[in-house]
Amino acid sequence: MTEAVGIPGGRIRSFIERIEHLEEEIKALNEGKKDVFAEAKGEGFDVKVLKEILKLRRQDEKERDEQESLLDLYLRAMETSDDETTAKAA
Repeated sequence: MTEAVGIPGGRIRSFIERIEHLEEEIKALNEGKKDVFAEAKGEGFDVKVLKEILKLRRQDEKERDEQESLLDLYLRAMETSDDETTAKAA
């Protein structure tokens, strides 16, 4: 069959098949990741904490430091606010 109105069907098919292949690979990798988390959980590790560590390791060091500083600042502000509330109530 000839190309429909100048559209290279074979090239489109090539892209689609490559994407489908990548999607299959991603699915297999995600299953592998799930297995690793299950293994870690089976050995008593907290999966939420492991996921948080992965998230932190993906961040740029400067970005991570800034986020940690803000977290610390916000927590101290909340503690100060709690102290003020308790003092006013007394």
